[in-house]
Amino acid sequence: MRRLLAAPLAMLAFTAALPAQAPVTFDEWEVPYERSRPRDPYVAPDGSVFFVGQVGNYIARLDQKSGQFTRFEIDPGTNPHNLIIDRRGMVWYAGNRNGMIGRLDPATGAITRYPMPDSTARDPHTLVFDQAGDIWFTAQQSGFVGRLATRTGKIDLIKLDRSPSGRSTLPYGIVIDAKGTPWFCEFGSNTLVSINPRTLALSRFALAHERTRPRRIAPTSDGAIWYMDYARGFLGRLDPATKAVKEWASPAGALSLPYGMAVDDADRLWYVETGVQPNRLVGFDPKTERFAFGQDVGEARANTIRHMYFHPPTRELWYGADQNTIGRVKIPPARALVP
Repeated sequence: MRRLLAAPLAMLAFTAALPAQAPVTFDEWEVPYERSRPRDPYVAPDGSVFFVGQVGNYIARLDQKSGQFTRFEIDPGTNPHNLIIDRRGMVWYAGNRNGMIGRLDPATGAITRYPMPDSTARDPHTLVFDQAGDIWFTAQQSGFVGRLATRTGKIDLIKLDRSPSGRSTLPYGIVIDAKGTPWFCEFGSNTLVSINPRTLALSRFALAHERTRPRRIAPTSDGAIWYMDYARGFLGRLDPATKAVKEWASPAGALSLPYGMAVDDADRLWYVETGVQPNRLVGFDPKTERFAFGQDVGEARANTIRHMYFHPPTRELWYGADQNTIGRVKIPPARALVP
């Protein structure tokens, strides 16, 4: 079932930058595989949309025009956490429970498996492509970050130091900046980390507040790294050159639990407050340092949107929701930023 949710943004500030007549339109499709936690949709070169069923243990494809779903069976116990798609249309997914990264050929259903070279790196979490087409990833509970060379299958792993309490630092969201530098956040500490792609050396950047717990991050074209502080309810910006940090309280405050996040082609940040029900989409323009609210996402029942992905050709945000839906958000064009 497809649900169309269309409404203009309800403004607080940001009015001069984003006119009220510029609509934000939501489309949602009910996933036919019940209570399967569909998540992390990604648009393939042919326009179809793939996503994982983390609890349902599957990969699936959505035809946007017909609304039809196709399910691809994968190894039992994979519990995929995330997927990304290369230029050839190959689907790469994180085996969160079986310690491997898989590659699915949708044309044949064939799966190529890339097991972790260290069995303690048991839970690949989030995958991202760099400019060369290789994959960088986090392994949250086991405390690794790594790189998979997609041409050779070679995997490099970096074991992270544990916190003083002996717990994993919980590497979570990971992105690649415009210079090709991987960045990830430690959800178990108040730290963002960059990786030298040549030496695999780590550079750590402590954030301003010791209670900060960054969960998702996004780079903007000026070189800044933005983060969601899930614990305190803030949006933050790190300037890697100066190490300066600036924060803005999320509109729903300390209970906002900001989570899924993406940056668009105008450097606007979009994220979801998951501590409010329904979840709420929030936009932020770094140029004006102002927020805007979008329409509530989903229904007023337990829901969490864990990740968002921006598709530049269509200027759409994609997300999966715990309410067993896949969603698409059409956002205003960059020219809407001009007063």
